[in-house]
Amino acid sequence: MRIADMNWMQVEAYLRNDDRCVVPLGSVEQHGYQSLAVDLLHAERISVEAAAPLGVPVFPVIGYGFTPAFTAYPGTVTLRSATLAAVITDILDSLVRTGFRRIVIVNGHGGNTPAAAAALEWMDRDRRATVKFHNWWNAPRTWEKVLEIDPVAGHASWMESFAWTRINDAPVPETQKPIADVARLRTLNPAQLRDALGDGNFGGAYQKPDEIMMALWAVAVAETRDIIATNWPTGTA
Repeated sequence: MRIADMNWMQVEAYLRNDDRCVVPLGSVEQHGYQSLAVDLLHAERISVEAAAPLGVPVFPVIGYGFTPAFTAYPGTVTLRSATLAAVITDILDSLVRTGFRRIVIVNGHGGNTPAAAAALEWMDRDRRATVKFHNWWNAPRTWEKVLEIDPVAGHASWMESFAWTRINDAPVPETQKPIADVARLRTLNPAQLRDALGDGNFGGAYQKPDEIMMALWAVAVAETRDIIATNWPTGTA
């Protein structure tokens, strides 16, 4: 259930019996021919679908993340790493103050490592709560499914192209793009990276049939649901 569909009294009642919640985290950045909001759309959707059968509330997605490498692509928005860390810390402080003690951050963007580090630091400071930081797209079972479908996959390729992230009036190439040299890309400034990368796809086909994509999505939702439901530590350090 979405926090947007609850009032404060319902949250208070929920916390009498459960202390879990989910916080989706995304980014606004180039994804080739796909929406600039791919990462936030995925993070929020998978959080809601995974948490719904468990009755665990999902907070609104944190839409902006850390993505300075893509700033030469129009529409990309990046936070400073310190800003993202501060946002995560403030949100966790608010959640634990409310009474949440088991918190899952479902992350949709690989560059959000400052948020993961901030969550770890926060748990050292406030040991009343546990935070799981879940990268949904490369979690073990989901990534295994990606490799089963097509091991040639990268940022802005078929593996991120679902019906809800495609742009209807932006037809995609039917070719398969060679995998980029990611190590080299990490040495480039944003303008150089755009020149080297072109359309933004890091490599692989641009799109797969919907039935294949929904089979991948089902694995990702189930794996995320298990993260929310199981393997929580007991007690405090």
